[in-house]
Amino acid sequence: MYKHSRIKKLSLGAGLAAAIGLGGVIYLPSAQVVADDKITVYKSPTCGCCGDWIDHLKANGFEPEVHNSEQMNSIKQEAGLHPHLASCHTAFIGDYVIEGHVPAQDIRQLISRANDAKGLAVPGMPAGSPGMEMGGRQDHYQVLEFNEAGQTRVVAEYP
Repeated sequence: MYKHSRIKKLSLGAGLAAAIGLGGVIYLPSAQVVADDKITVYKSPTCGCCGDWIDHLKANGFEPEVHNSEQMNSIKQEAGLHPHLASCHTAFIGDYVIEGHVPAQDIRQLISRANDAKGLAVPGMPAGSPGMEMGGRQDHYQVLEFNEAGQTRVVAEYP
């Protein structure tokens, strides 16, 4: 029901020739293409910050389809998320997983790179991230790109 499998169409020669090592993790170009701005979001029915993040997505041109669920841990497990990446909501755009309060611009950059990443995560719920605005409070946080094995690399830092 919540499965979003990755379909990878790489020719061995082209894939190996284009392999780029980043921080000990090898990312290969992928055939992953996101055709539109539809993003599916799973959240707890009582989470206010999730709703605020969804508003952030809408304000940045995404079209969220929202599902309230009392089974968020199951959704995260079925998405293959490692516990160290967890936040309060999980979203899917194309075959990518978006975990937590990831800024819309970083989602757009992931889509434009079309690499072999599994997705992006902002672990926890840092103050000042989209949906977690708290006046002038702004925690330092990182946007992590992750692969199937849960290995990460920093793709953005805020503030």
